[in-house]
Amino acid sequence: MLVGVGLGPGDPELLTLRAVRLLREAAAVFVPGKLAYDLVRPYRPDAVVLNFPMTSDEAYIRECLEENADRIAPHARGGLAVFGIIGDPNFYSTFSRLCDVIGERYPEIAFSTEPGISSITAFASVANVPVAGGFFVSDGNGPESRIFMKVRRPAALAASLAKEGYAEFVLVERMFLPGQQVYRGDDLPEESDYFSILYARRLNA
Repeated sequence: MLVGVGLGPGDPELLTLRAVRLLREAAAVFVPGKLAYDLVRPYRPDAVVLNFPMTSDEAYIRECLEENADRIAPHARGGLAVFGIIGDPNFYSTFSRLCDVIGERYPEIAFSTEPGISSITAFASVANVPVAGGFFVSDGNGPESRIFMKVRRPAALAASLAKEGYAEFVLVERMFLPGQQVYRGDDLPEESDYFSILYARRLNA
């Protein structure tokens, strides 16, 4: 199995306890650069630094992804391999692209992720900016997804969003708490717990 582990925004004291445990338990650890390596070095000085070029040359990016997939696959196929990445592995990260390539070349390998403190939430702390109400986050492209917190009537909200072109829905109820549930697609309940988050995405975005 390959696990993408969030390493936080760059402060070594902001690694989670789970991140440290997985780094120690993994058969092999990979990172995409020196900053990530410096964060994992106290726990895994043997971590392998892989080449992920900062370029717009898609052909070269693809070549590097395939090379990295081939290096990771033997370790992930037979045991636990960890890919440590700055921030959170599901927010604007290289990990999802790497998983796509590994999935194509080595479909027998399973993937999962462990969250890290992302720059989106760390910013508010560093800048001392309290965030309330809705807000917009972008990497320069138009929005293709929306996230709603404290969703009490998820089925009704999804039906309303469907009229706006949203077609993929995921509800997480009581995340990391007793009774956690994940609902997808048309399986959304009429009512949900206060601690619920609904993700909606336009499939044609």
